[in-house]
Amino acid sequence: MINHIEVLDSSPEKPVAARGTQIQYQGPGSTICSHHNLQPVHHYPRALLDAMEQNAKKVTSPSKGLLQSEDLYQYILETSVYPREPDFLKELRHVTASHPRARMATAPDAGQLMALLLKLANAKKTIELGVFTGYSLLLTALTIPEDGKIIAIDVNRETFEIGLPVIKKAGVADKIDFIESEALPVLDQLLQNPENEGSFDFAFIDADSVNYWNYHERLMKLLKIWKQERELAIELNKSFAADPRIQISHASLGDGITICRRIY
Repeated sequence: MINHIEVLDSSPEKPVAARGTQIQYQGPGSTICSHHNLQPVHHYPRALLDAMEQNAKKVTSPSKGLLQSEDLYQYILETSVYPREPDFLKELRHVTASHPRARMATAPDAGQLMALLLKLANAKKTIELGVFTGYSLLLTALTIPEDGKIIAIDVNRETFEIGLPVIKKAGVADKIDFIESEALPVLDQLLQNPENEGSFDFAFIDADSVNYWNYHERLMKLLKIWKQERELAIELNKSFAADPRIQISHASLGDGITICRRIY
């Protein structure tokens, strides 16, 4: 049973904590995280630092994700993503493209998946941690119902205002409650009101990776348990059991298989 939907952007270009013994790059002039400690960059070979500097210079180019072929990624975008991307999202993506940190924006193919998840969850009340120029925020606002609401939290209102004119033009600004703040204090404040517990349908996290677990722990209290799938399965099984036209067997394989044979 799906309990809730929580989406986290774990892009390696964002600040990260140590993962095992793998070295994690945090940006030019920054530090390197290893499993055991934090060490200054001058402790690492020059070749490694040069490679990381080259990687940092690429952050403004479009990310092809896990795909190694740029041509294949472009094919996916042009075939199944761009043709279905709403015009307002296209406009916001083009506005964001000139920003020096444009790669921080949600990729359009990731946005396509996100819109599908929002629909599957029948999301109406959502929360977003990390907004940047607002691509994922606008996508959410366009996807949820007219009376839907989004709490959007980011430390930088300036970047949010880059996309705000497009959001207003799309007619969905009234769905958004933007809060300029670190996310943890806002989440803690929300949890002080018992009515907020279990009241959110969807959460999207694209913020400082070092706090992802802290965000997750709080969101587990704010997100509702999705009971619809369980209730539908129970009602369906009751209907099968009461139908005299079929011979039925429930097999406990995986999460359950129902086999029906029509007898008249």
